[in-house]
Amino acid sequence: MPNFSIQDILDNPDNTQKLYGFCGKIARINLTTREISYLNTYKYVPEYVGGRMLINRLFWDEVEPGTGAFDDGNKFIYMNGPTTGTGIPASGRSAACSIAASTNPEQYCWGNIGGWFATELKYAGYDGFIIEGKSDSPVHIKIEDDKIEILPADDLWGLRVHQSQAALEEKYGHEFKSMVIGPAGENLVRIASITTSNDCVFAKGGFGAVWGCKKLKAITVHGTGVVAPADIEKLKYLRLNMNHPYMRPSPILHQKEIGVPGGEFAVEYDRGNVACSPGCNQHCNALLINGKSAFGDERVNHIEKCVSICTFTYEKDIPTTVGQFWPTRQNYCAPCKMLSREFPEPDFTDPDFEGQATLIKPDILNFWGPDYDRGTVVNDLCNEYGIDKWEIVIWLMPWLSMGKSEHLFDDTDLGCGIPVDVENEEFLRTFITNLVYRKGDYGNLFAEGMSRAIRKMGYEKYSETIYHGRFSQMLDGKRLDIPVSLEAGWGQSVHWQGRGFEGAIEKPTWLAMNLINMVSTRDAQTVEHFHCKYDYHDEAMADPYHCRHVIDAINHTQNCAEIKDSVMSCEWQSPDLWWPSMEAEMYQAATGYAMTAEELEKDAIRSKLLFRAILIRGYGRTRRRELESIWRTITIPDSWNEVADWQQWNEMVDLYYESRGWDLETGWPYRETYEKYGLKDVADDMEARGFLPKRPAERWHDYGNPPYIQFEENRKLERDA
Repeated sequence: MPNFSIQDILDNPDNTQKLYGFCGKIARINLTTREISYLNTYKYVPEYVGGRMLINRLFWDEVEPGTGAFDDGNKFIYMNGPTTGTGIPASGRSAACSIAASTNPEQYCWGNIGGWFATELKYAGYDGFIIEGKSDSPVHIKIEDDKIEILPADDLWGLRVHQSQAALEEKYGHEFKSMVIGPAGENLVRIASITTSNDCVFAKGGFGAVWGCKKLKAITVHGTGVVAPADIEKLKYLRLNMNHPYMRPSPILHQKEIGVPGGEFAVEYDRGNVACSPGCNQHCNALLINGKSAFGDERVNHIEKCVSICTFTYEKDIPTTVGQFWPTRQNYCAPCKMLSREFPEPDFTDPDFEGQATLIKPDILNFWGPDYDRGTVVNDLCNEYGIDKWEIVIWLMPWLSMGKSEHLFDDTDLGCGIPVDVENEEFLRTFITNLVYRKGDYGNLFAEGMSRAIRKMGYEKYSETIYHGRFSQMLDGKRLDIPVSLEAGWGQSVHWQGRGFEGAIEKPTWLAMNLINMVSTRDAQTVEHFHCKYDYHDEAMADPYHCRHVIDAINHTQNCAEIKDSVMSCEWQSPDLWWPSMEAEMYQAATGYAMTAEELEKDAIRSKLLFRAILIRGYGRTRRRELESIWRTITIPDSWNEVADWQQWNEMVDLYYESRGWDLETGWPYRETYEKYGLKDVADDMEARGFLPKRPAERWHDYGNPPYIQFEENRKLERDA
């Protein structure tokens, strides 16, 4: 097997010594000037690995601080990874970063996506591309091997997502793979997504609106090249051992019920399971077949992932077990097994079996009752218009339901011409269509996203009003307060945060999840699911704020997210807590470069520092701003009626900042932290701008007062009354 060192590559400027797994070329496509140029990938790898780590370096170097989502200077940077196209499991995924349209405020944001596009781009000879500038008329980009063209898209503009994909396939042939935006992106809806095959999307970040602002409708690609991994035998080993695939067909099954576990209802439909991208040895995406269309009499198929299931009924939240986040070695089950319903047989000889198998009963929420057709219509609307399903299903629809229950809409139909009713298919179709096409005052308002719309309507009333329909099954049906708006940090919806969607988790888990989201710019739980070995569970339960194992697990979770978005793996396949070298083995099998798990983690920490520096330099990120972004969420009672304590929460943040080498008062990394990971140039830039802290003579501990939360005040007033 070929084996290279970094010095081998640096000593060969003509690239006679190259890594396997890379094409060596990144396309720069300027929509303003119509110029096409190229970057040499080997200028950045293996130091920046590929994928998101490489994007962070490029973004730091190229995008001016303070750039907005719709500014001319914003860039959309997309990368596949070194494993892409090799056949290594989960390697068909890819990453992109840009200034997000959906976050509040606008900030640098990341995303990842499945589908066939990344592999086809690698076959065409590219490790990624940078989209910059703006077109003055609709365009699409056609990539065919070494030929890149910027072409008119007037005939595509206005088409829905699947219509656009079909039109491109008819025009160029089925071998071309595309990423497209729908009408939401064209109309600069802040929650617009970018879609590729298998309904895989860049949903978070509003990147579809970034494309729409650039008048970019689609990118379509076909390549005739070959991607050869360095080590075929290792590739075969990975395929047979990563999360123990069943290696059997996945036939279409006729089902007789649907819904979240414990909340199913009777309905007959057909379901299959598919992989999200080529090369994967799992098939965790559910294909729901022959459902009702939102746009006509034809029947449609759609991919159902974890959030889609709630469109059919959402009376109860989703149950969990302790072991889902605190697994034991004997009963570890990768999330992809759960989604494909291929659960391994439990190992009852596990001494911790009962503890890790403990069921956490979900809250009863009473949002909407069962209706299979309504669910398929909502999914079809989101898929075809190209909008973030999370914001629609987990934030907008519950807000409509809770708001109606609390009489917030008694004097308005929100511009729909029929009463507000989240169980009414026609109301939802009208409301979402108005939003996508910015029809009327309310359509235009909600096209700006829930966070901005609610503040425009009146935050105190339309966010902080108490909903009285939530009941805890962990407290024998006790009613628990929750605000009508399920907003988390940075203008994103709640997710795995101890309240709201997938909220049935214990306190150490939700504290960790909220800290992870606090230092990001979006819902990080699509790729940063917190996991910690069950060995440390009891210690964390005894003192959730000060458990060092929790802090270590947070860091490991975040570092693994950087790694799997760079090597290219999947949020369901990785990490495996008992196979810590898995991603490094994937990297070496693809490239021939000997990378240890420790070296790969160091690369991930460097990437995390670059991300941090971008947020500080460009958007004024500080400790106080982070605390303010997340504090409201953790003052909402969890399923045990517990909330966070301001003093102890700050002490937990201290532990995390110290573990990262960041200043406690500002949250900014120290010079020695940057330099330890080879970022002296970044430290110099930060110092010149006044963003480089000096270590204080004494430990800082002035936490100040917690942010004012209107929801807390409403709870006190209601209790007093």
